[in-house]
This record gives sequence, C-alpha cells and structure tokens, in this order.
Amino acid sequence: MTLPLSFPPQHALLAAAAVAISLYLWHYRPSSLEAQIALRYLQSRRSSRLLSLITVIAVGGVTVGVMALVVVLGVMNGLQADLRDKILVANPHLRVLTYGEGLRLDDWHRVLERVRRTPGVEAAAPFVLTQAGISAGHDYAEGVVVLGVEADTGRRAVTSFAHHFTKGDLRFRTTRPDVEGGIALGARLASKLSAYPGDVVNLVAFSGTKFNPSLGAYVPQFHRYEVTGLFDTGMYEYDNSYVALDRRAAQRFAGLDTAVTGIEVRLADPWQARAFALQLESQLVYPYRALDWQTQNQSLFSALKLEKLAMAFVVFLICVVAAFNVVGTLTMVVRDKTREIGILLAMGLKQRSIRRIFLAQGILVGLTGTSLGVLLGFVVGGMVNRGHWIPIDPSIYFIDHLPVRMQLLDALSVIAASLLVAMLAPLYPSVQAARLDPVTAIRYE
Repeated sequence: MTLPLSFPPQHALLAAAAVAISLYLWHYRPSSLEAQIALRYLQSRRSSRLLSLITVIAVGGVTVGVMALVVVLGVMNGLQADLRDKILVANPHLRVLTYGEGLRLDDWHRVLERVRRTPGVEAAAPFVLTQAGISAGHDYAEGVVVLGVEADTGRRAVTSFAHHFTKGDLRFRTTRPDVEGGIALGARLASKLSAYPGDVVNLVAFSGTKFNPSLGAYVPQFHRYEVTGLFDTGMYEYDNSYVALDRRAAQRFAGLDTAVTGIEVRLADPWQARAFALQLESQLVYPYRALDWQTQNQSLFSALKLEKLAMAFVVFLICVVAAFNVVGTLTMVVRDKTREIGILLAMGLKQRSIRRIFLAQGILVGLTGTSLGVLLGFVVGGMVNRGHWIPIDPSIYFIDHLPVRMQLLDALSVIAASLLVAMLAPLYPSVQAARLDPVTAIRYE
C-alpha cells in the first residue's frame, strides 16, 4: 500500500488547521470545575438560564460572519457548477479538429473509430459547426450558430442537448414538401423571430457562397427549413443564437459534402479533459488537434476562481471583526468578575486554571456561533437556490437566477477558520485575568 506524496493545497491547509485546533484544545482542555465556572460566567448576575446580552451579541457576531461566508462560497460554487453544466449542454468534453484553413475533417470515419477505441472515451460522434443568417420571412434577421448533430439520444449521445427540447426532438421530422428538412431553434431566438413548430424559416449560409460572373458578385444561398423543435437549455447564449440541424443536412448547408467539422467526445472523467486532450493529440499526430472544454472556457473559470478567493477573504474579515467582539466581551467579563477571580485565586485555584476558564468561554462562544452560522448558511443558501429568489440578467451572466451550491470541503474550511479565530480571540483576556493580584482583586469595586 502506497500513500500519496502530495495533497491539493486546500486539503493540506484544512489538515493543518485541524491539527492545530486539536493540539490547542488538548493543551488547554478545561477540567469539569473550570468548565462549570466558565459556563456560569457567561450567565447573567441573576443566575438565570438566559445568557447575558453581551454574550448573545458576541455569539450573534460570529454567527452572522460564518453564515455570510458559507453563503458566499455557496454562491461562487453554484455559479461555477451551473455555468459548467450549462456549457456542457451543447458543448462536449472534447472536440477533435484539424489545423489549417477552415474547420474540415474529411477522413472522419477512421478518426471516429480510433477515438472510440481509446480508453476513457464513453461516446463520440461527428458534428458540424458553422454560422449563418436566419429570417422567418419578416424584416427582422438574426445571425446564428448552426449546429449539426446526430439523432442519437441514448447512451451513446455525447451531450445532454436532446434532453432540453421543450417541443420536438432530434429526429427533425417535417410535414411540408417544400423544405429541405427540419430545424430546431432556441427558445429565445424563436420568440424574437416569432417562429414556432410548423413555421418555415430561411437560412443563409455565410460559407459556400458561389461567384456569379454575370453579376460580378458572390450570391448567397437561401435554404428553407421547417421548425420542428424548440430547446431551452437555460443558457442565454445557446437559447438566443443557436439552431440545430440534422448532421447530414448541416453538411449540405455548410458545403462540406461528406466532410464534417470535427469529432465531439464524451469522457468518463470530464475533469481530466485537458490531460486527455494532450494524450489524444500525441496518438493522432498532425494535422489533428484536440480542444477540451476547460481550455475553451479557461478565462471564465479562472475569473470565477479568483473572484471566489477574493470574496471569501473579504467576507472572512467579518469573522475577524466578530473575534474583536469576543475580545471585548471577555474583557468586560473579566472586569465584571474581578472580585470572583480574586476569591478563586485566594482559595488556591492556579493561574493556568483561570486562563482555561476564559479560554473555554471564548471557545464556547466561537463554537456556538460557528455551529449556528453554518446551519443558517445551509438553510438560507438552500432556500435561495430552490426558490430562485435572486433573478439576474441572463444576457450578462449566462444564467437567469443566482445558484447556491454547498460543498463539504468549503464548510469544513469555514468551520476550521472560524474556530482558529475564536481560539485566538480569548488569549489576551485570559492572560489579563490570570495576572490579577488576589488581594487587589478582592478589594476591587
């Protein structure tokens, strides 16, 4: 059995924090008497079961800070996960393309069989990708991305695109004899064009236009298709500017004859797409190249990761402010209990026991606030995510609501960071309490 020699940075930091917390609690663990005194000092003078106001404020500060940190991390995780899922609706894990002018793969049958035999590949299929102009017979026209796909919707399907059709499917069945085939439109695009199943749209190819010598200009080619389906992926870019054709119809439309744009691939582990792309390129050699989804969207996810770290640091400052609140609370408790501390010292209680009493108070405040904060963070985050409480502009953020997705590692990191701050906060008040002179403390008024 071999042990790993390295861990991810976040795992290593979390392990180090757990070890530090364990050693701290082991060294400063209070006895039963010290714990009882610490709990009693957190209560009001009338010995009621309610905590004093300043203790409630200290616990509330830690709770709010931890809850905000949990929710913010959940929001950033939700944005990353939701964007990833929506990108992969019509974008495969990997695409096999060629170098040179134009995206054209002629011997795709041989490449497809070779890719399918590669370990780690779950599905592969040819595709066509081109651009065009579309009109529904009105004065309004729109530029679109034409995606030619296979009609397979079973286990060999490369993407989940087929599962996002609200009307029709990938079979593109037409009912009119005066069209070249069926076409599927994004929901937002169909709304702008006022084109729905049964209507006819005109598609103009940007590539494959032919030169007319008599006119001395390139003449665009118009193609008529019947709208046979609508899809709603939830991603603005796809729903607003994508149309889908059968792969063979897309080949004719793009002027590729029997060629395709490339091969799209679904992997067993999408997070290993970048390494798999390098491996596949070395197997296929020039002129073939592999483009993975992580590289295509690298700038977007890098920005989200940096923003997550920045926002987590800023919100963590709330926990630091709450720690100062704990310091102030325990300092007030020391001043309020000066006479009692002097009596305990005079009765023979050691200074280290006095330190542990106030350290136990700080840890109890931090632990209570952390537990409540994590619990409220998960509850609030879950309610926001399920209820779609915060709508956002999909034309800017690709999604129409603010998603929140909690991760266990992030929750453990928040707990560890909050407990570390809570353990450091009571150090100064506990040292000050232990340094009190018994005689002066008893005479204190």
